[in-house]
Parts: sequence; structure tokens; C-alpha cells
Amino acid sequence: MATRIRRDERLKDLPIIMITSRTGQKHRDRAMAIGVNEYLGKPYQESLLLQSIAHWSQPHA
Repeated sequence: MATRIRRDERLKDLPIIMITSRTGQKHRDRAMAIGVNEYLGKPYQESLLLQSIAHWSQPHA
């Protein structure tokens, strides 16, 4: 899904916060390579998710 979002001209700048049970470095590296902005493993801390949402909701240059 992240790859499709990054390839879509209308959505390419949409921040992506991925929450997954796959916490290995290989999976994290792959997600970051395709343009995921934040990668959270399960179980995730709600405060960290909210912090990430707040960060990526702000306009970025």
C-alpha cells in the first residue's frame, strides 16, 4: 500500500505511519526505503503514535 501511495501523484506527499508486527531490521529498512515516515512495531505505545501523528500533521518544508 505504501508503494502505491508514493507512486500516486496526488498522494505522494501524504505522511505514512506504519504499524506492524514485523519488527525486524529488514522490514524496517524496506519500509523506510519505500518512503514510510514512521515505523512502529506492535505492541506500540499510544503516546508515541500520538506524538508521530502530531509531528506529521504539521506542515513540513
